[in-house]
Amino acid sequence: MPVRSLRLEYAETSLVGGRHDNQDRCALAVSPHAALLVVVDGMGGHAEGALAAATACDALVAAFWKTPQPFFDPLGFLHLTLGHAHQAVNRLGEAMPLEQRPRATVAVALVQGDSVYWAHVGDSRVYLLRRNRIVERTRDHSHVEYLIREGVITEDQALSHPMRNYVECCLGGEYLLPEMSHSGRRRLQAGDMLLLCSDGLWGPLDDTAIAGAWTGRDEPLGIALDTLAQRAIVAGGPLADNTTGVVLRWLGPG
Repeated sequence: MPVRSLRLEYAETSLVGGRHDNQDRCALAVSPHAALLVVVDGMGGHAEGALAAATACDALVAAFWKTPQPFFDPLGFLHLTLGHAHQAVNRLGEAMPLEQRPRATVAVALVQGDSVYWAHVGDSRVYLLRRNRIVERTRDHSHVEYLIREGVITEDQALSHPMRNYVECCLGGEYLLPEMSHSGRRRLQAGDMLLLCSDGLWGPLDDTAIAGAWTGRDEPLGIALDTLAQRAIVAGGPLADNTTGVVLRWLGPG
């Protein structure tokens, strides 16, 4: 049976915030039958964070265009390609001490037909939104997220926790593959939205702000996304982090 073409709206933004340079990278790759969304956040406490993010982003997008489509095994593609991106970032730091090697967090989603599959490493996030409500989001690979799962702290307490930016796994650094979380298949409904973003966007905002940013149906997605990113920067204050997001709306079967 032939695969129908995708009907999509999409946009991306990446703002420097209050930092001296932008170590985030993002990409949207759209073919007739699939779309890849990528957000990568170079870890600023390590060498060449921007290069790590660019290297990982380029590896993911290149793999999308090289792989025959439609994808036979979307989750296998995500797992294998994230492994290749990890190796590519590792190669950047082969001559460096372990603690200085480039590192990055990543969120990636693949839309095909009426389904989406996603994966992430670290605290770059994927949100699935339906009718201005967050249906699902990824859970960060972080110490604070562990405390939430264990019931030690609440979501509200996490916002001001001193270890809220401590990430427990990432691309690069160690040679072993990092922990990756995968979604499985999620069926999309017409109007569903995907938002992938770095912690510079989700960190200063609550779920209500993120879910309610898309209420103007006649407003282009790019304007709504830029407005949300600017809100995050204002909320983040003078030292606001790099703020990056990619958003896609699925319009139904072609």
